[in-house]
Amino acid sequence: MDALPPLREIVARYGLDAKKSLGQNFLFDLNLTARIARAAGPFDNVTVVEIGPGPGGLTRALLAQGAYVVAIERDARCLPALEELAAHYPGRLTIVEGDALEMDVAALARTHAPVADNAKVARICANLPYNVATALLTKWIEAEPWPSVFDRYVLMFQKEVAQRIVATPKERADYGRLAVLCGWRTKARTLFDVSPAAFTPPPKVTSSVVELVPNPAPLACDARALSRVTQAAFGQRRKMLRQSLKSLGIDAAALLAATGIEETKRAEEIDVAGFVALARELSRVAR
Repeated sequence: MDALPPLREIVARYGLDAKKSLGQNFLFDLNLTARIARAAGPFDNVTVVEIGPGPGGLTRALLAQGAYVVAIERDARCLPALEELAAHYPGRLTIVEGDALEMDVAALARTHAPVADNAKVARICANLPYNVATALLTKWIEAEPWPSVFDRYVLMFQKEVAQRIVATPKERADYGRLAVLCGWRTKARTLFDVSPAAFTPPPKVTSSVVELVPNPAPLACDARALSRVTQAAFGQRRKMLRQSLKSLGIDAAALLAATGIEETKRAEEIDVAGFVALARELSRVAR
């Protein structure tokens, strides 16, 4: 990376200012980007999908540590900076312009896997745009078939979102639909926090880097049914389940009785296995 111009020089050259409307906060701290890349490594013949690379701060660190990178960027202003980086690492960086929410990122990873990688191992590592971070993660966790091509996700979120991802019923304030979905199909943990000062412009909140490792054999369950049950339960989280689950349009009392869950329980008291049981029963009675 020593031969590359400083990132701030690249940003100035192309007139790149972080847009709040795109959820952008650029990372210029080389020690931090290297730390994130190390957390996502090692990268022997691994294709890394990065969402929202911006001018390429984290991208540089991933490439420097040996990754093949597919960078998905919807901000056309950033493309020349990324193309300059691609020229420095021939054959190692593929730039895809567009919205990751509308893309099959697993298919992109398979398409651009290095020839030497017979197993086509892929990983996602990204400082996700904050305004779409939760939507992206939910889309990836609910994707079929499972497990996907990705063996790990190393992602940066606002700290409050990270806490909601890794929460269990013990952390009732943070435990919700996102924690259930992630706990169902992955093992999630917070790796480290990141100060607002690391970003340009600095956000008003602390961020956290989270690792999610897919569970190859999660409890059998229909993702759509689990999503419906958790939305109903946590959508009215202060109410007992016998009330909140009525929004599913079925006999909530019968649903709870069939799964052995007490009617007076509230959503934050039910673990992942309990929600999976509810989703299975919902699928059965909704046929």
